[in-house]
Amino acid sequence: MLISVIIPVYNSSRIQNRLYERLSSTLIHYGNDFELIFINDGSQDDSSHVIKELCSKDKKVKFIDFSRNFGHQVAISAGLERARGDIIAIIDDDLQDPPELLPKFIDKLLEGNDIVFGIRKKRKENILKRASFYMFYRLLRIISSHDIPYDSGDFCVMNKKTVEIINRFKEANKFLRGIRSWIGFKQIGIEYEREPRFEGKSQYTLRRYLRFALNAIFSFSYLPLRISTLLGLSVASLSILYGLFIVYKKIAGLIEKVPGFATLFVAISFLGGFILICLGVIGEYIARLYDELKRRPQYIIKNEIGF
Repeated sequence: MLISVIIPVYNSSRIQNRLYERLSSTLIHYGNDFELIFINDGSQDDSSHVIKELCSKDKKVKFIDFSRNFGHQVAISAGLERARGDIIAIIDDDLQDPPELLPKFIDKLLEGNDIVFGIRKKRKENILKRASFYMFYRLLRIISSHDIPYDSGDFCVMNKKTVEIINRFKEANKFLRGIRSWIGFKQIGIEYEREPRFEGKSQYTLRRYLRFALNAIFSFSYLPLRISTLLGLSVASLSILYGLFIVYKKIAGLIEKVPGFATLFVAISFLGGFILICLGVIGEYIARLYDELKRRPQYIIKNEIGF
């Protein structure tokens, strides 16, 4: 039974040795049948050098080096495509997801589950970020065409069959935890307390979080388009009714002049803003269609070791 662990890496050179030690000491209980796949997603620090040193010390360490930053989800996809294990785990490089939980996940998998994923019971982050994640997962659950578990991250363990199916998905803008939920099979979540970052600061900026959230929403929901349609119909209907009301008042002699500039300005501004919002929603879907039509490779590998 070979165990593959996929670790997307971005600017975490000071953490990698400690991560390697904790993973190795945890997985050694299963013998030497495991591989650690580090994917360097265009790091600007010494991450590439540190991983190469680990490769020279331990043949179980494998390395994929991207030509530039392609994104966290793409890095995981590259690891999934190259993992040879019967059991495949995904874990971030910041040690917020404890490697010591992997045996518990693996035991649940061996009990007959196909996928075992982590549910973040408690986060060691500021209140604004915690509240944002809380609202995001609940909003996604409401608007999604498929039930995506609350507070689930990429930290998980899967069997080979499910990974082979996930690898068939060639979407340009992937939301892997959504795909993982969408494919079905027997899945179970395990609650755990997420640890604070081992060292340094998160490399996920507000812009990246927004892009991640938009990918999740637009990949698994048509509701934004339907809301735009319903709002458009509602505004059009109200406008017609209001127009008929004004005509009636004019014919009945209840008003002597056309309503003033302020009313007209507010109405035009409201409709203009509404139209732009609807165009923006449509544009997000069209942009994703354009990405799919270009059929560019999801990533480019500059160097790899151990494959």
